[in-house]
Amino acid sequence: MLSKGVVLRAALKRASTIRCLSEGWRGDVEEVKKVALSSDPPFSKIVDYYFNKAAPYAEDAINQSVKAKMGKDIKERLVSGVLSDLKPCNSVLSLSFPLRRDNGEIVTIHGYRAQHSQHRTPCKGGMRFSDEVEEDEVKALAKLMTYKCAVCDVPFGGAKAGIKINPRDFSDMELEKITRRFTVELAKKGFLGPGIDVPAPDMGTGEREMSWMADTYKNTIGTTDINSHACVTGKPIVMGGIHGRTSATGRGVYHSTKIFLDDPQYMEMVGLVPGVSGKTCILQGFGNVGLHTARYFHRAGAKIIAVIEWDGTIYNPSGIDPKELEDWKLEHGTIKGFPGATETTEDLLEGECDILLPCAKEKVITEENADRIKAKVIAEGANGPITPAADEILIKKNILVVPDIYCNSGGVTVSYFEWLKNLNHVSYGRLTFKYEFDSNKHLLQSVQSSLESRFSGKIPVTPTPEFERAMGGASEKDIVNSGLEYTMERSGRKIKETALAHDLGVDIRTAAFVLALTKISNNIIMAGFTFT
Repeated sequence: MLSKGVVLRAALKRASTIRCLSEGWRGDVEEVKKVALSSDPPFSKIVDYYFNKAAPYAEDAINQSVKAKMGKDIKERLVSGVLSDLKPCNSVLSLSFPLRRDNGEIVTIHGYRAQHSQHRTPCKGGMRFSDEVEEDEVKALAKLMTYKCAVCDVPFGGAKAGIKINPRDFSDMELEKITRRFTVELAKKGFLGPGIDVPAPDMGTGEREMSWMADTYKNTIGTTDINSHACVTGKPIVMGGIHGRTSATGRGVYHSTKIFLDDPQYMEMVGLVPGVSGKTCILQGFGNVGLHTARYFHRAGAKIIAVIEWDGTIYNPSGIDPKELEDWKLEHGTIKGFPGATETTEDLLEGECDILLPCAKEKVITEENADRIKAKVIAEGANGPITPAADEILIKKNILVVPDIYCNSGGVTVSYFEWLKNLNHVSYGRLTFKYEFDSNKHLLQSVQSSLESRFSGKIPVTPTPEFERAMGGASEKDIVNSGLEYTMERSGRKIKETALAHDLGVDIRTAAFVLALTKISNNIIMAGFTFT
């Protein structure tokens, strides 16, 4: 069992390497100690902790990449100042407004929108409905979104919104009133617009809420804006949404994990055979992200041996079919009673498996249970499921964690594709379908004519089933899935290169943060500073 002392020493070793990014850095080092030992640190402190771990590596890389003619001291102060400025959120909106409920009662609704960075615009980030929403959480998630976009080369700044309600306590009419009023407040205060700030679905929200937001913006502030529907993403197809958005985050979790599972060097570090097929997985959370994550791993030959939900846990060592479980949950509203598995009260987060997939909520792996985790690889489908204290323990145990800022970035990547679709006012593939079909048809005819001129008689050339399916050109979903896979593979390679360059071993999270901070800082330095 790794003691608190081991965790503290590891944290202090990292803290001692971090150079001063601000005048009050002594206090920051003390903060590192506190966060490293806390079993339940505030989420914003967790994000800052990982920032602090990555900062010295990023600072060195940025100093080397800055080509401007300036003295070494001036360059170091410039880079240090840029990194220091990246820590806080640029803008945070806190608002409240009245709601007349269906029974005539008036209640006050509280909401937040945080914009972390405008180094690239618009800002981008989800909007959640939860009675646990608070300003600290919204700011932390906005920061994560900035880093997430940078890792995957999505040209957005980070943002996040939250309304402090339990959506189950409100009727559909009341939820529509809340969403539309919140939209108007965001737009009036400069926190919404296709080129300013673009929300997306998150916990407790979905296509319906995004439709309400787009319609409200179009009919108020954006009434003369031809691009008004680009003010949000995650919309239904009929409202300008994009095929593949619903499954994007889960698909991204699969592709980001596969990058490391297919790498012999990393699999040797954790003691696994390369490849996805045959691997055993335990999934926490069977919502949208968890469902699609499970489906892609299942299709690749992995076995989902357990699913953990808020109301129960099911287990089957032979594997659980995600589609069958989805059908059961849709019919019964719960995974309990599923005939393809056995219910258990055992804490299977600590169960024996190759891959652990926490896709539910924050801070589920802490210093209390980290030493009992038996998985070799953890893929963070949720935001912040591992506390810093637990992260240090997992690194010591040589467990590879695919971090949230890379692992669950599939959603924002496909949101970017949807935003581009809205700005272009045409769906992907529409202009090329017929041309590609005719080109492929002429190619087959050309081959057939060449053969028949060389040999006597008719020689039919029949396309294979795969080629026949592709003859009509790529559909929007094909293009989106291909673009997402390419993005995750390219980003994964860059993260691995960063980890190897700094000899970080299985500490992939620090490598991802170093990559993000380096990209963002270089962008800010190249753009220069306005009004400073």
